[in-house]
Amino acid sequence: MPHFFPAQYSTLSAAALRDYLIENYQLDQSTTCRLLIRNVSDTYVLENLNHKYVFKIYRDAHRKRHEIEAEVELLNILHANGNSVSYPIKDLEGKQIQQFNAIEGFRNGVLFTFAEGSVILDLEDLHLIQLGHDMAKLHQSTSSIKLSNTRPIFNFETTLFEPLKSLEPHFSEMKDEYAYLRNIAKKVILKFEEFDTAAFSYGYCHYDFFPKNFHFNAQGKITFFDFDFAGEGYLVNDLMSFLNHYFFHQQSNSISREQAEKDFATFLAAYQELRPLTDDERKAIPYLGITFHIFFLKFFYDHYDDWSNIFLTPRYTKHRVALIKKWEEMYCNF
Repeated sequence: MPHFFPAQYSTLSAAALRDYLIENYQLDQSTTCRLLIRNVSDTYVLENLNHKYVFKIYRDAHRKRHEIEAEVELLNILHANGNSVSYPIKDLEGKQIQQFNAIEGFRNGVLFTFAEGSVILDLEDLHLIQLGHDMAKLHQSTSSIKLSNTRPIFNFETTLFEPLKSLEPHFSEMKDEYAYLRNIAKKVILKFEEFDTAAFSYGYCHYDFFPKNFHFNAQGKITFFDFDFAGEGYLVNDLMSFLNHYFFHQQSNSISREQAEKDFATFLAAYQELRPLTDDERKAIPYLGITFHIFFLKFFYDHYDDWSNIFLTPRYTKHRVALIKKWEEMYCNF
């Protein structure tokens, strides 16, 4: 029996996956398989003349089996409720999760329907209105269910306190930046004491609502995908993550501040046609943006070994803290 030296992150062969998936899902023999992204989860695209699919391989360090089962359960419910999402496909035995004995241990994978269309970064009013309506419909579903398996919870413990505790060693040579993060976290907590959070809508958030995670087809229909970060929390977290699109778009000089504010207001108005927000929910959106940025600093820190030095070098860390300062300047009023 061959002995393999242990690994922490392997890349499964696209050729071997092709053969496996053709057999287990009875896909056309002409189906091709190629690696698209090696990141939070590894994403492969399968394609033949008539159909296109996405196969995602999760890393155990990022998502445990029960969390994947919860994501599959959530997407099955959303699809059944008529939400336009990329959803899991069953194999010949009725299974929606495949398991592979990789070098680092068991890895789980799911075959998804392909989200037809493409990413649109510069969204026009018709896109924004459709997005507002469809996100509101999604929240109508995610606010009324409780999954049998657990997903992450987005609260101040998981997006502020735990991240700052975990990140402290990383900031040993960046004391001013760390002091800033601790200080602004306290400001966020105090700010939320002004809000009636008991009236906030709560449910399962996508938590990564950037245009890269939904496609528009030629007829303007949206399909949502990549629910890898989906978890429980205030539903306005999703509106906040979409606001981040406009924040980063402005940082790259791809849109003016005036146009960004106008576009987000168009989206927000469309959303509220189906799901009205309280005044405090609207006011809370900018402050949840602080928690979002600190949460992802921890995520990059936790997964530094898997992505080498692309993320969280001292220069990158200081850049991210500078972005939080910019976010505070643009959106917050402490």
